[in-house]
Order: sequence, then C-alpha cells, then structure tokens
Amino acid sequence: MAMAAIVATLLYLPVGAILALSAFAVLGISLDAFLTFGRALNGFQGLLAWWTLGFLAALPYAAGARLPK
Repeated sequence: MAMAAIVATLLYLPVGAILALSAFAVLGISLDAFLTFGRALNGFQGLLAWWTLGFLAALPYAAGARLPK
C-alpha cells in the first residue's frame, strides 16, 4: 500500500493539471468547480477526494508490481 500511496502522490499534480485544463478547455468547468466536485466539497475535502481516486487507481499497479516474475 505504501507504493500505491507514493505513486498516487507523484502523479497527483501532473495528471490533475491535465484533467483540470482539459475540463476547462473542453467543457468550460472552472478549476474551483473541478477541484471541489461542483462545489459539493470544500477545497481540502476536494483535494483529499482526488488523491483518494488517484490512490485507488494506483493500487492495482502497486499490487501487480509485488507479484513474482
């Protein structure tokens, strides 16, 4: 799980920036609305929710890296 946390943290900024800029350019969603899920969460909760989504995406990668070859 530590590896998944490291991967999620390292990819958080670049992937988040690409997603936010794409959402703004294509859909016209502001950064604040994107980060806070349409202002349903505050800023801290939004950051935590996005990190958790990144962690869940990195978890299978981390689990696969531990398998013997």
